[in-house]
Formats: sequence, C-alpha cells, structure tokens
Amino acid sequence: MNYRMIGFVIGRILLTEAALLMLPMTAAALYGEPLRPFLAPALALLLTGAALGLRRPRQTALYARDGFAVVALAWLLMSAFGALPFVLSGDIPGYVDAFFETVSGFTTTGSTILTEVEHLTRSGLFWRSFTHWIGGMGVLVFVMAILPMTDGHGMHLMRAEVPGPTVGKLVSRMSDTAKILYGIYFVMTVMEIVLLLAGGMPLFDACIHAFGTAGTGGFSCRNLSVGAYESAYFDIVIGIFMLLFGVNFNLYYFLLIRRFRDVFRSEELRAYLLIVAAAVLAIAADIAHLYGNAFTSLRYAFFQVASIITTTGFGTADFNTWPTFSKAILVVLMFVGACAGSTGGGIKVSRILILVKSSAADMRKMLHPNAVTTVRLEGKPLPEKSIRGAHVYFSVYMLVFVISFLLLSLEGFDLVTTFTALAACINNIGPGLEVVGPMGNFAAFSPASKLLLSFNMLAGRLELFPMLLLFAPSIWKRRLVLRRSGEEQ
Repeated sequence: MNYRMIGFVIGRILLTEAALLMLPMTAAALYGEPLRPFLAPALALLLTGAALGLRRPRQTALYARDGFAVVALAWLLMSAFGALPFVLSGDIPGYVDAFFETVSGFTTTGSTILTEVEHLTRSGLFWRSFTHWIGGMGVLVFVMAILPMTDGHGMHLMRAEVPGPTVGKLVSRMSDTAKILYGIYFVMTVMEIVLLLAGGMPLFDACIHAFGTAGTGGFSCRNLSVGAYESAYFDIVIGIFMLLFGVNFNLYYFLLIRRFRDVFRSEELRAYLLIVAAAVLAIAADIAHLYGNAFTSLRYAFFQVASIITTTGFGTADFNTWPTFSKAILVVLMFVGACAGSTGGGIKVSRILILVKSSAADMRKMLHPNAVTTVRLEGKPLPEKSIRGAHVYFSVYMLVFVISFLLLSLEGFDLVTTFTALAACINNIGPGLEVVGPMGNFAAFSPASKLLLSFNMLAGRLELFPMLLLFAPSIWKRRLVLRRSGEEQ
C-alpha cells in the first residue's frame, strides 16, 4: 500500500469539497441565510486537506488495492464532512440522519428521512441536490478532471468508481478522459436547465431538478417531487433527460467524433430502450382505468419507468396505489438499472446481458457437450474474465443483499417495506413501496438501520467491492513492490 499517496489523493479530494461548498455558501448569501453552516465545514476540510494533500510524495504510483481504498475512504469522508452543513443549519439536527441524507445525495440514491422538504433553507436544498451532481459522474473522476495527480495510474481509481463491468479510456490520458466525460455531463445539465426555464420553471427549481436528473438522484425542492408542477411538459423533458443520463457516456463521445456506427451497434443501448418501451406499454395498459385516457396513462407510465430504470427516483404519481402488476414491473426495473458507464445505478443492463447470454451458452453446452460456445456482446467475443466478473459480482451482490435484508428485518416493518427499502438503497433508486413509497420516507428506521442502509447505498454506488475490501485486513498489509515491470507483486 502506498499510504502517502493515498493520503495525498484524499487530501486533494477534501480540498475539492471545500471549494465546492462555496456554491451553497453563495446561495446562502443570496437568500440572506447564515454562512456559518458552510464556512465551518469548509475550513475543517481546508485544514484536513492541506495537511494531507499539499506535499506530493515521491512515489506516486497507485495500484489496484490502493485505488479501492482511496475510493471507499473518499466517499465516506466526503459524506461525513458533507453532513455537517445540515446539522449546523438545523435543517437536519441529528448527525446520523444528516449522514444518511448526504450519503443518499452523493450516491445519487435519493432516499430521504425528511418529511417536509420545503421547510429546508434554500442553501440547504441547493447543497442537498448539488451532491447528486457531484456524485453522479463520480467524485474521483471530477478530481482527476481538474487535478491530475497519479502519473498514469488513474485507471485504478476510475475502475474502482465508475459503474459497469468494464472501464476503458476514451483517450490515452485518464485526466483527459475525465475532462471529456465531465464536459459532456456539464453541457447536458445546462441544456436541461434551459429547457426547464423555457417551460416556466423558476431558475432555482430548474437547477435543483437538473442536478437530480443529471446525477440520476431524485432529490426535489418540492414535497410532491416533479408531480407538484402538474405539467406534462416538465414530465416529458425530465423523463427524456433521465433516460439520456442513463446511457453509457462513451456513446456520446462516439457521437461527437462521428463514430455513428459504434453507437447504433450498441447492444446494451438497444436492450435498454427495448426494456423501457416494453415496460411503459405494459404499465400504461395496466393503469389506464385509473386515469381515464391513454395519453395520461402513457405520460405517468413513461415518467415512472424512466425514473426507476435510471434509478433517479423522481415521482409524478403515487405508484404505491397502482395495480400489483405495475408495481412488480417497477421492482424488477429497480434491479436492472441503467447502462454501464452512465450515472445510473442497479445491476446494469450490460451485466444482465452477460449473465443471460452466458447462462444460455452453459445450457447449450449441457445439450451438446462437444460444442464450442462463445458469448458475444457488442458483436465481439467476451473474454472469460468479463464473464467470470459478471457472475462474481452477481454472487456477491446477492450475498450482501440477503445479509442486509435479514438485518433490516429486525426493524419489524412489513416484508414489502423491508425488501423495497433495501432494494431502493443498494440499487441507488430512492423510493420503494409501502412505508418508503414515493409519498413516504425513511424517517421511521432506527439509527442502526440508517447506517446499514448508508453502507448499502455506498456499496451499490461503488459496485460493492471498494466498500467490502475496505474492511478486509489483507488490503492494508504492506507488500514489497517489484518495479521491474511497474506492477505490484
């Protein structure tokens, strides 16, 4: 372990968070609210970050386990410091509740313990939703975009943070890849803000909902979420952008450099759009009797399918009251999630495709033992490592889910509430069903359960392994580094 480099990178991350707190502090100044709730944490971050991150170590190499440790520690510390403004302002007096809300923000989950969102200060609302935008593309990706630090070893950081079974560079340098990704992310966010303003949404509200859409998080400044505006225009704009932010960002880069064939040949994109279309039509038909006409049914079905499959969590209707078939579809979509390399959560469409195709190949092998079977994705044969990785991820995912489910069941809530509360947190969705439905919240859970669900949110956002390996003693043991090939032995 390169402890000094780990401390250096985390110090830079904390300095970045201190700078980011200037934005909600500016909002506080504009609305005549106290600056102390943001100034005090910013100073604490500045001092801690300076102590760790000002002196660059001689050995700057970061290896795989260093990357896992940096990512897990960075997200925990950013959430721990990021919760302080809520406590100091009185918006969320209890620290565990504030920590849960902040983790939910940074992981773009959108689960909340708040019963009256509109009672928060304007600066608190801004910081709450801005955490979605920061965490959507990834904290480490953001820092790499503005502060290149690792002399070519940034891939281990990005691999540990970016969602999906595989991570690749768009260009030769990781810092340039990070800049391209955040450039696309920023432009798309601005486009949504402009379109929402064109529909008559106030600037503050437009920024809040654009942050939530871009990060696929779902925090709103209204108790009734997007449904408070009762606008088909807003539903359509936000719904379309939720789906756009659920697409692999590499495809947008291919569009920019005119590699249109690579975009149209994306098997994951086709499967993603097919799942969305099928779910919308099925739910619209199932809820038609509740709304009286086809357009309204399609509108609500489209928005909620887009919100759930991208793990955003915005709401325009109380789908807790929908028929069981429609709720069952939404629960399935919670686990499917968006595309790899997007800001969405869940298992990911590409991983689902790998699991289905490899299972089908194994069954063909049972029928024809001598046959040579190849699993192909995006028109290319998948290496055995990718297939094994998808199966390992799913196995670990189920293990974490089962253990967490058993622990959460000690709360005594009904089975549907317990199951969907966990599904909503580990898949970074936000709302579940029953007590934690779109009109409910997580306030009734005990502090211990809120901490457990916070761990699930972090584990789900970071693809499980960074958070799990953080508690493995072997990751912190020192080992000799053989520099002959530049790899850790």
